Amino acid sequence: MEYVTKEKVAELEAELHILKTQKRKEIAEALEYAKSLGDLSENAEYSQAREAQASVEERVARIEHILRNAKIVTKHHSTSVDVGSTVHVVKSGTRTEQVFTIVGAEEADTTTGKISLHSPLGAALLGKNAGESATMTTPKGEIKYTIKSID
Repeated sequence: MEYVTKEKVAELEAELHILKTQKRKEIAEALEYAKSLGDLSENAEYSQAREAQASVEERVARIEHILRNAKIVTKHHSTSVDVGSTVHVVKSGTRTEQVFTIVGAEEADTTTGKISLHSPLGAALLGKNAGESATMTTPKGEIKYTIKSID
């Protein structure tokens, strides 16, 4: 199951539309042009177009899979950390509060504070309540976070 927000579903649907209409057409034209150049065995344009086609088809299949298996989550307030929760934590040994939103893997973006429920920190936080600690294991050892609040 893929956890996604309504916004991400709309974004994926828009991307899928572009891939199926514009990108497929562009690649078909590139393949036709490359074929017109002759000998396909040593035709770099043809090879590039085939690689682009494979990439687009792989992405189309991935998006369709996500949309078929999507569970739409909404931002919500809960007493324990769940997908869609925004969690305020303090890393052990620091005083700096960090804010993370727990999301599905497809939406994870650490630059905006969105972490996957499957990430080490996301998995450690799931199910915990405000005031509790969550410990994640890293190659350098364990890191402990204290949950200050959950939005």
